[in-house]
Amino acid sequence: MKKFMTIALCVLLVSLTLVSCGGKKEEAKPAATTTTTTTTTAPATTAKAEAPKAEAPKAEAPKAETPAPVEAAPAEDKVVFRISNGAEPESLDPAKIQGVPEHRLYEALFEGLVIYDPKTADGIPGLAESWTVSEDGMTYTFKLRKANWSDGTPITANDVVYSWLRELAPETASPYAWFPAMFLAGAAEYNAGEADASVVGIKAIDDYTFEMNLIGPLPYVIGALGHYSFAVVPQHTIEKYGDAWVLPENFVGNGPYVLKEWTPQSRIVVEKNEAYWDKDNVKLDEVIFYASDDDNTNYNMYLAGEIDWLTGIAQDRLESAQMRTDYQVAPQLSTYYYTIQTTRAPFDDPRVRKALSYAVDRQTLVDQVTKGGQLAGWGIVPEMAGYEGLGEAQFDPEYAQQLLAEAGYPNGVGFPTFSLLYNTNDAHKQIAEYVQRQWLENLNINCELENQEWATYLANRNAGNFDVARAGWVGDYQDPNTFLDMFITGAGMNGGKYSNETYDVLINEAARMEAGPDRFEVLLTAEDILINEDQAIIPFYYYVSQNMIDTNKWGGWYPNTMDYHPTKDIYLK
Repeated sequence: MKKFMTIALCVLLVSLTLVSCGGKKEEAKPAATTTTTTTTTAPATTAKAEAPKAEAPKAEAPKAETPAPVEAAPAEDKVVFRISNGAEPESLDPAKIQGVPEHRLYEALFEGLVIYDPKTADGIPGLAESWTVSEDGMTYTFKLRKANWSDGTPITANDVVYSWLRELAPETASPYAWFPAMFLAGAAEYNAGEADASVVGIKAIDDYTFEMNLIGPLPYVIGALGHYSFAVVPQHTIEKYGDAWVLPENFVGNGPYVLKEWTPQSRIVVEKNEAYWDKDNVKLDEVIFYASDDDNTNYNMYLAGEIDWLTGIAQDRLESAQMRTDYQVAPQLSTYYYTIQTTRAPFDDPRVRKALSYAVDRQTLVDQVTKGGQLAGWGIVPEMAGYEGLGEAQFDPEYAQQLLAEAGYPNGVGFPTFSLLYNTNDAHKQIAEYVQRQWLENLNINCELENQEWATYLANRNAGNFDVARAGWVGDYQDPNTFLDMFITGAGMNGGKYSNETYDVLINEAARMEAGPDRFEVLLTAEDILINEDQAIIPFYYYVSQNMIDTNKWGGWYPNTMDYHPTKDIYLK
């Protein structure tokens, strides 16, 4: 890594004046647009879509005194598709969400400028039917379709401007506002309250032309625009109903489906949106998203024919599931890791954090605990084309003991009992119990396990209310930056409050670089600092997606590295 560290120091000297102390860029005005011949246009009839996760506002869904019963088999004249969607979503408001269960709901109810191809998970035209790019790669001009909201109101470029500024507004307090702030010129300053909305590099040229100006060339930007933090939401409905706009009686969206029913802790039902621009290619009449984080219950429902797509498999049912022809497994661009509260003693000492990492045998974890084909990992970034990563997972309990002794805790003596937080789930519990044993056996230190339901866990993890916390990250686009930018100082997902000025500079500088080996070397240097120098987090393994669905019965569902399966594209064969 000496080569990479040299690059880091050089970049730091060149770039330090460009970055504020919070890791945010002082952005120059975008260059004048010179349109090139780079144009992307939607397919003649169908633009395949996939988008991120969604959440529910303060005026939550109507209270349910008793859970709704499992729906019986649909009538022959109505095609209903049923999904085990995990935990109850935080919200259905795209500006208030951050999880995988919310993501699946988002892509059913909303559509951004860009959506995802169901086979490749690459960004393709959605609400925008085409776009052009300036020669410097920093200005994009989008041509919008003549599309309507589900209540018939036309969607215009002003709706895009309103939606993106709402996401970024400090008063919205969106957990994902940091994401568009990493892309759009002036967005970080606006989100931080340092400037007003006029500095954000977006504007409506006319009703159906939208322009955005970036902080740099950002070669991955199209893939990122399908994310729910770039959602387009109905200003007229939000202004009329406030937080209650996402309730079934008020809901207006622009996706392939509209909200029909929301029974908290039970299910959400969506039905085909007759106002959707591509409605002729939507073949499902209804989609039911069941809220349950009990993998065994969900598995039994699948076997009983009460669920059509099982999105997670209980650890103790995995062996039998793997014997079935409807078991779907594929590499996934995602990492399972623990985040550490770096501002809290004794975890403010990198030697302690490194000891925790070197003391865990990751290969045994994936071979004997998870047992699903996961790949033991050392870095946060999974293997990607052109990006070599940090190499194989390491396990060295003697070195871990040495580090802990150097930090003042020989053989664990004097080390305080601490908590390990995870969200309620049998698989997370089994992993936490394994890691707990490893730390006791190899370091002679004790941790207590604490599980919380999804929304509470997310709130505490984001706020930094933990010692060590379970985390998992599914890439939002296919580039190493999607795993690295969330650890810059002050980032919304940086619950461990990690801060390293050199790291911040490298991530921000990479955003200004064109695609190629030099950019990847800068990102690899940053990852080396994050893991090998500071051990801000403890990556354990790279996921594989594990689903169950009968693809002889259901078409339009394809394995892909992002594990994106938009229900718009699913149909009954």
